[in-house]
Amino acid sequence: MASNTDNKPETKKKSLFTNHEISMLGIRSNLVQASFSYERMHAPGWTWAQLPFWQKIYKDDPDGLKAVMTDNMEFINSSPPLYPILMGLLLTMEEDHVDRNTIKGLKNALFGPMAGIGDAIFWFTVMPITGGIAASIAKNGNVLGPLLFFAVYVFLFWSRIPLAHLGYNLGTKAIDVIQENSTIISHVASILGLTVIGSLIASYVKMSLTVKVAGVGLQKQLLDKIFPNLLPFAFVFLLYWLLRKKVSPIWLIVITFVLAIFMSFIGWM
Repeated sequence: MASNTDNKPETKKKSLFTNHEISMLGIRSNLVQASFSYERMHAPGWTWAQLPFWQKIYKDDPDGLKAVMTDNMEFINSSPPLYPILMGLLLTMEEDHVDRNTIKGLKNALFGPMAGIGDAIFWFTVMPITGGIAASIAKNGNVLGPLLFFAVYVFLFWSRIPLAHLGYNLGTKAIDVIQENSTIISHVASILGLTVIGSLIASYVKMSLTVKVAGVGLQKQLLDKIFPNLLPFAFVFLLYWLLRKKVSPIWLIVITFVLAIFMSFIGWM
C-alpha cells in the first residue's frame, strides 16, 4: 500500500517577523538618504533601515551579523522609492540563511533594473506630472497647489509599507517579475514622462523678442506666423544639444541667466 507521506502539502515556514515589523521596514526605508555618503552612496541608510531585522535573525550569531553588515556597507545606489521591495526580498533570504555570496550577487544584480523602473515611474512620470499640475494651480495664488504636491509625497511615504510586504511575501518569486518586466515598465514610463516634460516646456518656456525688421515685429508678426513658439523650441533643443556634448547643467543655467540679462539690457527681449 502506497504511503501518503509524499502527498502531504509542503508546510510553509513560519515567518520570523510580524506584519507590524515588516511595516516598520517600509517606514524605515524612507530615511535611507538621511545618511548619505559619496563614497558609499545609500549604503549607510540602507544598513540602518534593516539593522534591527538582521539583529533578530542573527541574535545568536555575532559573526553572521558582522558579515551581513559588512556586505551592505559597500557602495549601494538604486531607486530609493522601490527599496522596500528589495529589502523585503533580501530579508527572506537572510531569514533562510541563504549563502552570503548568493545574496550579495542577487542584490547587486537587481539594483540596475530597480533603478530603471523606479526612476522612470517616480522621477520621470509621477513627480513631473504632479509638479506641473501643482505649479499651474499655485501660480494663481491657490494654496491647493503646494498642498497637492505635499499630499503626493505623503502618499509615497506610506506606500512603502505595502511595497515592503510585497517584497517579503513574494520572496525570490519577485526576481523573475522584476527582471522580465523592468525594460518594458521603464520604457513605457519614460515615454509618458518625456511627453509630460515636453508639454511643460511648451507651457513654461517663454521667449519674446522685441526686435523689428523694417517695421515688422520679428517674432509676433514673422516667426510666430511661420512656426508658433519657434524660439522656445529652438532654445530648449540648443540646451539639449549642449547636454549631449557633456556641458555641465550648471553652466547651462549660468548661460541662460546671462543671456536673458544681456538681451533685456540691450532691449531685444
